[in-house]
Amino acid sequence: MDMKNIPFGLSDWSQIEPTQHAGETGTATWRTQQFDNIRVRMVEYSPGYLADHWCTKGHILLCLEGELHTELAGGRKFVLTPGISYQVADHAEPHRSFTLTLARVYTNRAPSDALQI
Repeated sequence: MDMKNIPFGLSDWSQIEPTQHAGETGTATWRTQQFDNIRVRMVEYSPGYLADHWCTKGHILLCLEGELHTELAGGRKFVLTPGISYQVADHAEPHRSFTLTLARVYTNRAPSDALQI
């Protein structure tokens, strides 16, 4: 990840306009910042959220609150709780997330296509 053209700054996530993204079930509320070619998000998943697609884009994701369940296309499943993160490279393993209860995460992605889900 090449980080450049980003001066020191603070982000007050409560002041960033949220956007709603429907899953197959439930919703994900994104608060998104774009810094040069890096997208960072604070995401809150509603209880009962299920992603509507398998993602092949790389992420670094840190669970801040609740539980985020992540399933890999090969069938393995993981549960992230506060303080647990996952890391996956582009096209490494298709993954999707779901929740039983509310979950809040912080995630970033370096784009070639940063504005896609």
